[in-house]
Amino acid sequence: MGQNRPKIVVVGSSNMDLVVKSPRIPAKGETILGGDFIMTPGGKGANQAVAAAKLGAEVYFVAKLGDDIFGRQSLNNFKTEGVRTEYVVQTKEAPSGVALITVDDAGDNVIVVAPGANLKLSPEDVKKSQPVIASSGAVAAQLEVPLETVEFAARLANDAGVPFILDPAPAQKLSTEFLQMVDVLTPNETEAEILTGIKVTDEKTALVAAKDLLQRGVKAVILTMGAQGYLLATKDAAEFAASVKVDAVDATAAGDAFTGSLGVGLAQGKTLRDAALFANHVAALSVMKMGAQSSMPDAEQVENFMKQKSAQGVNDEKA
Repeated sequence: MGQNRPKIVVVGSSNMDLVVKSPRIPAKGETILGGDFIMTPGGKGANQAVAAAKLGAEVYFVAKLGDDIFGRQSLNNFKTEGVRTEYVVQTKEAPSGVALITVDDAGDNVIVVAPGANLKLSPEDVKKSQPVIASSGAVAAQLEVPLETVEFAARLANDAGVPFILDPAPAQKLSTEFLQMVDVLTPNETEAEILTGIKVTDEKTALVAAKDLLQRGVKAVILTMGAQGYLLATKDAAEFAASVKVDAVDATAAGDAFTGSLGVGLAQGKTLRDAALFANHVAALSVMKMGAQSSMPDAEQVENFMKQKSAQGVNDEKA
């Protein structure tokens, strides 16, 4: 990406995922013997930051970790992945965030998250990053840290004229005042339903939900629908795009891959339509490998993948 290396800021969560493979999910009060144990970095904010860094962006992560072994491992991982950590703070007031995950043979899972230090990330912590927010090409955030902290980040981005992208997960009701600060909202079907009360099952209901969010002040909505694709809607137009067909192995961090790479696309100066198309391909590549951060592709892989899919499309049209 050379001299035009895009710069983005991610404000959000970092967890350590503790995963146990098990033949089945145990019943209440039951103890069973599991299989493999995997410890891997996670958290929606960290996943998005790593996704963007792997694509060649200069990424500043604003987060709070515990002063413990998980916090140190996460910091080392960010540095390995090329994520800037000047605004990643360690605290003695709470342990690092942890997700306890059991995955059965069918791929279904149950997850319990102990947010820990994520809930200590404050507006004051974000305020320190104001210079890099003001000079960035996009700011991305999620809802795994306190809402007042996310709102403050949105305000700083708005004041600087920097696009603010919100991945509203885990979903909760959001005020109109906050939604008016969001340039791009990226809910999935479930999150869109929680935000609007409208059950999203197809293109028609997706459009109804998106229009509701637009009327409440969001500038643009990209409603992701898994294998069905996504709806991109603004007050001027709406367009549905099909998903990129791949053999999916693990969709754990597809949404994070989409949001992180969307930020990169916008910071590169792409139109929202082109940035969403780019993010769609990044997310598709991410589901072809196991893991969250480990499944994120680099820029060369995405470029080759997009060329391959474009050529397939041309050949399909000729057939």
